[in-house]
Amino acid sequence: MNIKQDIIQRANHVFYIVIVLAMSVVFRLVYVQYFQTFKGKFWRDRVAATLIQRDTIRAMRGNIYATDGSLLATSLPSYVVGLDPTMAKPDYFEKKKDSLGLLLSRIYGDRSARDYTDLVSDARARKRRYVLLNRRRVTFQERQYMLKWPFFRSTPKVAARGGVLRPYYDRYHPFGRMAERTIGNLDARTGRGLMGLEASFQPALAGKNAVGLVEVLSGGVRKPVDDGPEMKPEPGMDLYTTIDVNYQDMAETALHSALEKYNAAKGSVIVMEVATGEIRAMANLTKQGNRYVENFNHALAGRTDPGSTFKLATMMALMEEKAISLNQLVATGNGSARYNGLNIHDASRHGKGTITAREVFEKSSNVGTHLLMKSYFYSRADRYCEYLRRFHLDKPTGIHMKGEANPIVRNPDMKGWSKVSLTSMSYGYEMQITPLQMLAFYNAVANGGKWVRPMIVKQVKLADEVIEDNAPYVLPEPICSPQTARKAQELLRGVVEHGTAKHINNPNYAIAGKTGTAQKIINGRYQVGKYYTSFIGYFPADKPKYSMITVVDTPQGDNIDLLYAGAVAAPVFKEVADRIVAYDIRMHAPIRAKASQPRSTTGLLAGYADDLHTIDGTLNIKNEPATEGWVEVTKNGRWKSRPTRPGQVPDVRGLTLRDAVYLLENRGFRVVIEGHGKVKEQSITPGAGADEVSSKVITLKMG
Repeated sequence: MNIKQDIIQRANHVFYIVIVLAMSVVFRLVYVQYFQTFKGKFWRDRVAATLIQRDTIRAMRGNIYATDGSLLATSLPSYVVGLDPTMAKPDYFEKKKDSLGLLLSRIYGDRSARDYTDLVSDARARKRRYVLLNRRRVTFQERQYMLKWPFFRSTPKVAARGGVLRPYYDRYHPFGRMAERTIGNLDARTGRGLMGLEASFQPALAGKNAVGLVEVLSGGVRKPVDDGPEMKPEPGMDLYTTIDVNYQDMAETALHSALEKYNAAKGSVIVMEVATGEIRAMANLTKQGNRYVENFNHALAGRTDPGSTFKLATMMALMEEKAISLNQLVATGNGSARYNGLNIHDASRHGKGTITAREVFEKSSNVGTHLLMKSYFYSRADRYCEYLRRFHLDKPTGIHMKGEANPIVRNPDMKGWSKVSLTSMSYGYEMQITPLQMLAFYNAVANGGKWVRPMIVKQVKLADEVIEDNAPYVLPEPICSPQTARKAQELLRGVVEHGTAKHINNPNYAIAGKTGTAQKIINGRYQVGKYYTSFIGYFPADKPKYSMITVVDTPQGDNIDLLYAGAVAAPVFKEVADRIVAYDIRMHAPIRAKASQPRSTTGLLAGYADDLHTIDGTLNIKNEPATEGWVEVTKNGRWKSRPTRPGQVPDVRGLTLRDAVYLLENRGFRVVIEGHGKVKEQSITPGAGADEVSSKVITLKMG
């Protein structure tokens, strides 16, 4: 064998040896990981039980408040209870472990005190750095109680001896499902806001989570490696909304009742303060099976053809151009017309004949609106669209809440504009506008032409510190002249006094507004009998305090004439407005005090001074007699002494029966009583000599 062959042979031996060693190592690793045990536990489980990971402790989410300070949404903490049994010194552990077992048994009630004592003793013997005491989370009240326990109690000098209370937060709505879509809810997995205010103010509400290292023990239990500042989450900020829970309840109740009555598909109600734009209520309901739920914010994102409520914009544009007089006559004929192939119909089957421009609006004549537009704007389409932009109808309101849809208002430069687009637009078709956007426009009219941005969050606070303070935002320029605003208010008042909403006219306060009934588009075509009904207005009309829109979408019934807005949506407006006016005493005129004759504040005409002192002191009445003995009230409401001389018949008129009987029987008289109340008359004249009176019987007439 030569040297070359010898080297090759040795190399082969080394190769085989390396292969055998490698296979041995692999075999050993597999055995250790999957088959070898230490103290009855597989190594793979022991490794998993001591895994160090980065973990997040969520901050306590901020609260959401109503305008009166009532809680709309809050986070309730619960706590997972654990213990590091190795932290306590031996003497402390032996002394306190039985007490801990007893307390755990009492609060959880699922094991005996001995079982809990054995649990922590065994964990200490095995040198386990963490043991989960129970999987049930404890409440905040239970936590406060547990902080006084051994192992959990802390003092300024001594930290807790191993007790661990890890917080978790669950979102809670004290008013249940009220304003559910407006308030919003959270993603159960991430804790982030999904919709409504919860999503719109997610960064402020969420606070700052704590991120640090935790030891992942068996069973998925997580124990913080340290309890330093980085493991202390910062709580979220609080939202103070403009929602009034009473108004919200009124709106939801009235809307729910109307939707059920007409078996409607959905609806919404918004109540807004005219001067500030603060939203007091925003209700949204959708039919789901046999019940109505808040699963979509129709007020904020429900775009649709507004229908006849849009006629206010048309009339205001015409008035701004001085193109019409409200008293000019319009020949609407039989309520039917045709223009460039478009059929135009009024709701009335028989038409209105020749009426004024004012009545065109009050009676909501489509034909009359078309004729007024034809007389001026059909040759000035761009000018009309310019007014719609000035009225802020082509833009979202900019409310501080996610989800507001952009309005779609046509103009001649847009695709799809036709020779009849202006006609359809004039009475509320070929556009997509949300209820909130229409309400903001009407609110501007109620406000004398000042457009105010709707507001739903007034302040953002961190504890008592105001972080963000939202003041009402008013457009720098009014949407119309004061004269047009005043005439528009007259038109809206006329609708309720003489027009399509006259049945909601209230003698106690004035309502102004407009009905709107738009045919629904189904499969690309407008359907007769399928309506989007709405009423937009404000109250009191003479001094507007609140504006409101009520929507009932797709009401159902056998009589189509009873499915228009005047019969469906307007009564909802009146019901809510009636309840608000009854509730808000600031809207009531002060009651003039009626002049009255002075009288006794106690209701007595005469009596014993000591008794009157007692009554006045008990009831805190500042009209005590200044004299002693028997007294009577004078014409000016003051008390004076009433003499009761011995030997004379006393004057008992005005006294109660008890006092009259006392005086008379002490003089030797027998009393006969007729009637009820105080003594009105006595049969023997007061002041007569008692010995000279032949009859010792006195009859008292009460009254």
